[in-house]
Amino acid sequence: MALLQADASVKAIIITGDGPSAFSAGFDIPQFVKTQSGSGAKLPDVNAMLTALVENGPKPTVAAIKGSALGGGCEVAMATNARVATAKSVLGLPELQLGIIPGFGGTQRLPRLVGIQKAMEMMLTSKPLKAVEAKNRGLVDVVVANDDDLLPAAKQLALAMANGTTPRTCALSKTDKIGPPMAARAMVQLGRMQVAKNTPPGMKHPSMCLDAILVGATEGPEAGIKKEAEVFAEVVQHDVSKSLVHVFLSQRLTSKIRGVTDSGLRPRPMKCVAIIGGGLMGSGIATACVLNGIDVVLKEVNQKFLEGGMQRVAANLMSSVKKGRMTKEKYEQCMSRLKGTITYEGFDRADMVIEAALEDIGLKQKIFAELEQVCRKDCILSTNTSTIDINVVGAKTNAINRIIGNHFFSPAHIMKLLEIIKTDSTDKQVILDTIAFGKAIKKVPVVVGNCTGFAVNRVFFPYTMAACLLVDLGVDPYRIDKVIKAFGMPMGPLRLADLVGIEVGVHVGGQFVQNFSDRTYASELMHRMRDGDRLGEKNKKGFYNYDAKRRATPAGRDVEGILAASGAALDAKAANTAAQLRQIKQKVRSFSDKDIVDFIMLPVVNESSRVVAEGIVDKASDLDIASVLSMGFPPYRGGPIKMADLRGAASVRDRLASFAAMFTPVGLGGFFEPCDYLQSCARAGVTLADGRSALGTQMARL
Repeated sequence: MALLQADASVKAIIITGDGPSAFSAGFDIPQFVKTQSGSGAKLPDVNAMLTALVENGPKPTVAAIKGSALGGGCEVAMATNARVATAKSVLGLPELQLGIIPGFGGTQRLPRLVGIQKAMEMMLTSKPLKAVEAKNRGLVDVVVANDDDLLPAAKQLALAMANGTTPRTCALSKTDKIGPPMAARAMVQLGRMQVAKNTPPGMKHPSMCLDAILVGATEGPEAGIKKEAEVFAEVVQHDVSKSLVHVFLSQRLTSKIRGVTDSGLRPRPMKCVAIIGGGLMGSGIATACVLNGIDVVLKEVNQKFLEGGMQRVAANLMSSVKKGRMTKEKYEQCMSRLKGTITYEGFDRADMVIEAALEDIGLKQKIFAELEQVCRKDCILSTNTSTIDINVVGAKTNAINRIIGNHFFSPAHIMKLLEIIKTDSTDKQVILDTIAFGKAIKKVPVVVGNCTGFAVNRVFFPYTMAACLLVDLGVDPYRIDKVIKAFGMPMGPLRLADLVGIEVGVHVGGQFVQNFSDRTYASELMHRMRDGDRLGEKNKKGFYNYDAKRRATPAGRDVEGILAASGAALDAKAANTAAQLRQIKQKVRSFSDKDIVDFIMLPVVNESSRVVAEGIVDKASDLDIASVLSMGFPPYRGGPIKMADLRGAASVRDRLASFAAMFTPVGLGGFFEPCDYLQSCARAGVTLADGRSALGTQMARL
């Protein structure tokens, strides 16, 4: 840019993207991570360069925008003297999604181009503007209908500025949309109210972004730029930013599996998928498939159930039509891809079968034995089981090499995670094809090993058990849920138990007690809830009562007897250590909110550490993403492993050890005992994410 500005033969400068679909999608995030960790060079003062060479250089500059101009790309565009964009282009500043603020002058130029209110909205929501609206708002000067017209229009405008026939605009010098200081303060205060209402307490960067906007609006652009740089340098090092950047990058890496995606194989397209079971899960999977151009054969046991399944798919699609997200024509196209059957008719066409029948081992084994006979020899046979060993499902077939788990989360057409479970016998081609299938239906595929609970359900079994232990010790269940929701989870563990279903909780919890008896807590709470016909949302009464619109209110007195009986059962089990149990109850009842968070979440971290150590996941970050996308683990905390690593393995170990010491006298210390991997990482001073390589422990079984 400096050379062009100094070149006497150059009259004006056009900046455009070097690619077919983007002007610039923003800053190089991996380089940004190096800066955060201290392993990379300090970020240069990009805004100073933009101001000197692009905005105020001797030659006028024009941004020619095709596609996305986001983040740093948008900030570069705003520094030019004019912007020309194609009609399909979008411009925006989504930095707050990464826990940072615009750092190349965006907090100062955007308010001067579109006004403070719209600039705050764009930054706080991270929503970009389409080109036409951007022009109406003042962010873009010219919109062209066709890509071929972009550079000619940009050249014409640039030369007009160079010749003096069109005025040259410098965004930092504009004041007409800023208004007087009092008005600016009032608008920013409204923004702060929105931030306070919609932002978790630990996220400071949205409010700090408003600080930079306000300084620029009331004290001038030079002071604003200085404030922006100060805020940017601070928020970059916040744990929130490190967590959000971790989630952003890690989500893009889940589909890269060592030994599979780098094996030279190419994925085969899944053009037709057969689904067994048209219940809520099966119909949701079918919806996801037809929405993305995949033909579906839906099988049920009788015509009545089949019609119900078909109607559920239609209802899922029609919901999008009613909300204006889908045209009636698209609805008809999707439904035309769906065929129903009560036999195996059409299964010879299937590239993949997804079994979504009841969680019954005998039934699933029978289905898979039949599938081996009716499907092609290259057809992938998959199960949606959430708990049953994949090897057991396929035990009565000779096709174990093409059997795999496709664990969707409900509602399957909405939830983003697809947990893919492979066994030691699953062919690489089958894994690769299943990953590609997940991406084709717009899921985030995470490949995991075959074990009880797989990855997500396994690491979160302590979540509910710890809550039940607290309740049995006398802690108010609704305080537990309130504290955990404030931590950032979508709902507390007891509200979640109602949502999933108390009967399901009893069944799944029993499997974990059976398989991990050394580190589980077998409370009677869920059993007594079930026996008392408190089944959760299913019958509108659980830990909460539910109205016709599923609004929850604490059940209170309706469950007092059940809670007391479950607590009494713990007392009876610890009869020989009654004095120690009384001491524990006294300590627990004085727990702070932070104590409750640690009590419930750190056992999740502990089990996550075991999953990483055992190689159930290919990368520790895969487990973080699976937790965020399935359980709603707050992205700004990064996932269980990232959260622990930001805190430090030694701190997590010591806190768990203190809980273990507290509960060992009553025989429950094993629930909290730090696992070997966590202790090894703590002693060595390495992160849980890097422990396997740093400590030389086994590589992932994958």
